[in-house]
Amino acid sequence: MDPRRVVIVGAGFGGLSAARKLAVAGVPFTLIDKKNHHLFQPLLYQVASAVLSPAEIAVPIRSVLSPGRGRSIEILMEEVESIDTAAQSVHTVGGDSVAYSDLILAPGSKFTYFGHERQWAHNAPALKSLDDALNIRRRVLLAFERAETTSDPALRDRLMTFVIVGGGPTGVEMAGALAELSRATLARDFTNIDPRAARVILIEASDTVLGAYPDRLCRYARRQLEHLGVDVRTGAPVEEIDATGLRAGESVIETSNIFWCAGVEATAVGRWLGVDTEKNGTVAVGPDLTVSGLANVFVIGDAATARDAEGKPLPALAPVAKQQGAYAARAIILRRAGKPAQAPFRYRDWGTMATIGRSSAVASFGRLQLTGFVAWMVWGGVHITYLVGFRNRVTVLFNWFWHWITYAKGSRLITGPDQAATTDLDSPRAIDRELDKTVNALEEST
Repeated sequence: MDPRRVVIVGAGFGGLSAARKLAVAGVPFTLIDKKNHHLFQPLLYQVASAVLSPAEIAVPIRSVLSPGRGRSIEILMEEVESIDTAAQSVHTVGGDSVAYSDLILAPGSKFTYFGHERQWAHNAPALKSLDDALNIRRRVLLAFERAETTSDPALRDRLMTFVIVGGGPTGVEMAGALAELSRATLARDFTNIDPRAARVILIEASDTVLGAYPDRLCRYARRQLEHLGVDVRTGAPVEEIDATGLRAGESVIETSNIFWCAGVEATAVGRWLGVDTEKNGTVAVGPDLTVSGLANVFVIGDAATARDAEGKPLPALAPVAKQQGAYAARAIILRRAGKPAQAPFRYRDWGTMATIGRSSAVASFGRLQLTGFVAWMVWGGVHITYLVGFRNRVTVLFNWFWHWITYAKGSRLITGPDQAATTDLDSPRAIDRELDKTVNALEEST
């Protein structure tokens, strides 16, 4: 294998951006990722809320990079276990050892339950991957199906109560999507229940939703959520979660549907490299995005703490990761060509956006702040543009706008194993069923 091969870990926005630039320049590299696809995470909540199908927001990595039979590009569906920086090799869980001359680490992040992973993760699934989205979609649709068949009012209320924990962009978008799923898409699909009676509750520990946005946009987002029927509760940190519901602040909510969209932390990059990390698990990098003492190791995206000219950490956003990936690849290309190094990395801020249901969004572009339908159109245009790299523009545009604007039925298939936490025997109907079995058994024995 070429000893001058670059190794990229992670095929998210940052890793794929670096891979594409290296491929154009003819630099040999190996891309390692646990999944075989690149995922457009900003639209993941639309899969979870049964608006889009997985194939509309994900694409096989091999189809993007087209490695062919040559050895200049190698793609490994593997999970990194450790990195030996002295020997310059990456070791995988499968036992492979991949040598590198330059290393780009872009493994992304994961949701954190703030030390309660064991107790809370099963009953409050997070939304970070396609598997997560399909699991949440399954739970949501099963909840309505079970509510349709039960005759127990208490169980029906639990099944038709949906709680989203976390008032950031993901939580806000998920809450708005679930509210519209129940009040519009499913409104006429059931006989014994009225899906419009479903409760959607958004819980945020801080005093406002979308806390990183300007105050005016935060207030607008809350008003729009409440207009959609979402019960927004701020200043309510979650203290307990189990199969019957959760306790947040002074409130106890009985529900079978809790979805976690709160804090995130970096993957194990610090452990791999044997370096100190920030509180959220990220690795501090210099102006050139390399790790101190490791000039040929770049850390980018959600796994890195990179700072702007004023010393403020850059946000964990897709545009940041994409620009960092291109920068790291360009640094390697220049070094190999014997050319002078480029200037320190500088993020070009294209703004932040979040949608709040159909036809409403917030967008911040520095001093320019947009709300409502105009912001929603900008949001849609930007997301379609980002999708162009791996999907046909016309097909995606038609499918997405058709589902999103016309309240079309979307992808509402219930597939896979039943992982919903609603089969426990604490429900009155389940208890009655078990009692009936016991009585019948006694009658038969006599």
